Amino acid sequence: MTIPKAKTTTNSSPRGFGVTADQTIFDGFRRQNQLRSAESNVLGAREQLLNSEQNVLFDTAQAYMDVLRDYAILDVRRNNVDVLREELKAARERFQVGEVTRTDTAQAEAALEGSHTNVSQAEAQLNTSRATYRQIVGEDIARPRPARSIDRLLPRGLNEAINLSQAQHPAILAAFHGVDAANLQIRVYESQLYPQIGVEAAFQRRYDDSSSVNRVTAGSLVGRLTIPIYAGGSYSSQVRQAKEVAGQRRLEADVARDQVRQATVSAWGQVQAATAQISSAQAQIQASQTALNGVREEAKVGQRTTLDVLNAQQDLLNARVTLIQAQRDRMVASYALLSAVGWLTADRLGLRVARYDPNVHYDQVRDKWYGLRTPDGR
Repeated sequence: MTIPKAKTTTNSSPRGFGVTADQTIFDGFRRQNQLRSAESNVLGAREQLLNSEQNVLFDTAQAYMDVLRDYAILDVRRNNVDVLREELKAARERFQVGEVTRTDTAQAEAALEGSHTNVSQAEAQLNTSRATYRQIVGEDIARPRPARSIDRLLPRGLNEAINLSQAQHPAILAAFHGVDAANLQIRVYESQLYPQIGVEAAFQRRYDDSSSVNRVTAGSLVGRLTIPIYAGGSYSSQVRQAKEVAGQRRLEADVARDQVRQATVSAWGQVQAATAQISSAQAQIQASQTALNGVREEAKVGQRTTLDVLNAQQDLLNARVTLIQAQRDRMVASYALLSAVGWLTADRLGLRVARYDPNVHYDQVRDKWYGLRTPDGR
C-alpha cells in the first residue's frame, strides 16, 4: 500500500524599495569651465546677431538707394527724350527753310531713338532694383523719398574710425569670445586627467514574508576617489586637439580684425571719393548747361551744326547721371562706414521698430533645472 505524500504550499512575496544619490564633489573644475565656455558662446552669438542686424540694415539701405537712384535716372532719361523731341522738331523746321541738310535731321532722329532705348534700359534697371528691395525687405516699394544725410553719425576722421572699429565691431568681439570659449574647452578636457571625488548615499528597505525578519533596512554612505591612470592616450589627444582649435580661433580673430580694418579704410575712402565726385559733377553740370546754351545760340546763326547741339546735350545728360550715381555712392559708402565701426544698428539710427533683447531669453533659461518647453511656449 502506498501512502500519499503531503503537499506543502509556501506563499512568498518579497518586495522592497531603495534610493541612491550620487553627488560629485570635485571633477577637476570641468563643469565650471563648461559653464564659462557656454557663456562665452552665448556672448559670441549675441555679437553675431548684432553683426547680422548690421548686414540686414546695410543691404536694406543699399537697395533703397538703388531704387532712388534708378527713379532719378529714369526721370533724367525721360526728360532727355522730351528735349531731343524738341530738337528734332526744330531741325525739321530748319530743314524745310533750307537752313540745315537732311543729315542734320537724321542725326536728331537717331539721337531721339537712342534716348528711347536708354529709357527702356532705365526702366528695366528700376524693376530689377525694386525686385531686389522686395527680396530683402519683403514689401514692394513705390517711389522713395529722398534719403536723409547721416553725416552726423559718422566718425570725424579715419584714425578715429579705425580705432572704433577695432574696439567695438561685433565681428571682432564675436571672434574673441570664440577664443575664450576655445581656451576654456582646453581646461574642460584637461579636467579628465585630474582626480575625481564624489559621494554616494544609498537607502534600501525590503519586506519578505518568508523570512524570520519581516523587514530589513540598510543604508550606506560611501566616499569615492577616482584617479585616471591610463586611457589609451584619448584624454591627451583631446587636449592637444583643443589647443589646436584655440590657435585656429586666435588666427580667425586676427583675420576678423584685418577684414574690419580694411572695410573701414575702404568705406572712408569711398565716402571721400564720392564727395569729391559730387562737387565735380555739380560743376560739370553748370559748365555743360552753359555750353549747351551757347551752342544752341550759335546753331541758330549757322555757326554750329545739329550734331554739336546733340553732343552738348549728351554731355549735360552724362553729367546729371554722374551726379545721381555719385550721390547714391556717397550714401551707400556712409552706411558702409557706419557698419564698419559697428554703429549701424536700429538704436543708433533711431528706427521706430520693435527691439529684440537677448537678455530676456537668457535670463529665462539660465538657471532652469527642468522643463522641455522654450520660453515662447514651444
